[in-house]
Formats: sequence, structure tokens, C-alpha cells
Amino acid sequence: MSTDVTTVLTTAPDVETGSRIGRMLLEERLVACANVVPGITSIYRWEGEVHEEAEVLVVLKTRASLVPTLIARVEELHPYDVPEVLALPVLAGYDPYLEWVRNECPRKPED
Repeated sequence: MSTDVTTVLTTAPDVETGSRIGRMLLEERLVACANVVPGITSIYRWEGEVHEEAEVLVVLKTRASLVPTLIARVEELHPYDVPEVLALPVLAGYDPYLEWVRNECPRKPED
């Protein structure tokens, strides 16, 4: 079972950056909703060194058909050289919510 709705995750260095990215994607109708979740700690290896950084998680809801455009747009808007952008399919959900996401995001970016 699957829907045409997808959740996309990205991280940002702070609330201001996460909110700016989320708002721009919303204004461009690439997402129906952006949740900016402060207070996460990311531990990762980058260029041979282990880093531990405070970040925010940005949770984006969109149509699966918009994911390639959304990923490209996040790359343009993001301050990181290699931003985390992961698309996770929504297997099921509350039908009225899924319909709202569909209505907020056109099928194609030019719609």
C-alpha cells in the first residue's frame, strides 16, 4: 500500500534557515507544509572527521511527483555543500489530510 504523498526530511543549521527554506518551498507550492523542529543534535563524519552539531529538522509534505524538483530547490536554497534531503514514501494516512496535501501541491511544478 502506498499513496502519492511523500515526506521529505532535511536539516538546517538553525531555525531561521530552516524556516526560510520551508517558507520558500511553501510559497512556490512545492510543499503543503513545513515543520521546523529545533533541538536536534547531528553526529556525523565529514571529510574524515567526526562532527557533533546542533541543527533543526525540517519535515516537508509533498506529492511524490514533485520530489525531484523539491530536491533540486532545497539544494539551491541550502547553505550546506551537501544537504541532507531524504524522501520517504507515505504508505498510508488520514484521507482528509492526504487530500489536503494533494490540493496544496499541484501535480507538476508548472501547474
